[in-house]
Amino acid sequence: MPRFRVVVADFLTDALAPEREILGDIADVVALDAASEADLAGKIENADAVMVYHNIAITPATIARLKCCKLIVRCGVGFDNVDHVYARGRGIPVGNVPDYGTEEVADSAIGLALALARGINFFNNRLQRKEGAWAYMQGSPILRLRGRVFAIIGLGRIGTAAAIRAKALGMDVAFYDPLKQDGYDKALGIRRVEKLDDLLKQAFILSVHCPLTPQTKHIVDARAIELMPRGSFLVNTARGATVDAAAIPDAIRSGQLAGAGIDVLPDEPPPDDHPLLAAWRNPNDPCHDRVILNPHSAFYSEEGLRDMRVKGAQACRRALLGEPLRNVVN
Repeated sequence: MPRFRVVVADFLTDALAPEREILGDIADVVALDAASEADLAGKIENADAVMVYHNIAITPATIARLKCCKLIVRCGVGFDNVDHVYARGRGIPVGNVPDYGTEEVADSAIGLALALARGINFFNNRLQRKEGAWAYMQGSPILRLRGRVFAIIGLGRIGTAAAIRAKALGMDVAFYDPLKQDGYDKALGIRRVEKLDDLLKQAFILSVHCPLTPQTKHIVDARAIELMPRGSFLVNTARGATVDAAAIPDAIRSGQLAGAGIDVLPDEPPPDDHPLLAAWRNPNDPCHDRVILNPHSAFYSEEGLRDMRVKGAQACRRALLGEPLRNVVN
């Protein structure tokens, strides 16, 4: 039986021990470490399966050249960087790995929320550069979390995990998710809010956990932020374009937002002239102390990274052996 060829398109170099451990008896595994889709040309056409991470996009230009591909697996939760609709038209299933970093992302969302709402980041930044008094007063008002609304957009796996954590803090957890079936609010002991605007109006902490779709692009924009209570907090560990990050600086400067924790941006790394980056790096701008930026790291733990790789490789193995596929998104 001829050996299959599995291509890891991006993110990983040639250190493919987990992938070869799972696929090595039936397939040759090759890492391209592509920085752009153009880097795939001439190297991916004969792949029997493709593993793709988040550094590049897979568009019809590449999918149309795949001659024998049995699966494209997005090794992560979001799959907006793979044209899964076009792939289905070509008869190629697209899968994802929806559970590899559930705990890590939820932990990060809560960590960002606590660092902001408890003033931890604010005090640390100010004292480090000897700004203001060595006293709690320069951070006031800081409000008790118990009973305040932790608002979630998107009650999927990660949103649910964040809800459980926020509930453990004694917060009033509410969510908006028009695609979620009835009953999850009862099972989790949280509140469902039928209209997004109504959720925004009561959000002390707003945490975004929805996928990126045409409907959710900039679901949190300047208008949405204006609907939130004055002095509230915004956290995004979902996809960069779900939040209009350019709207954050003015909201921080005006006091509408007391802080923002952003793990994801539409372009990573972002350009230096991005309004949020420029404000965050400026010690004279309120964003310097009230914004936390992370480099799309909420998913990461050593265990989670291995899960992502192992589960992606296992999905390829099932496809190559003709076994039933799991987590097909198209």
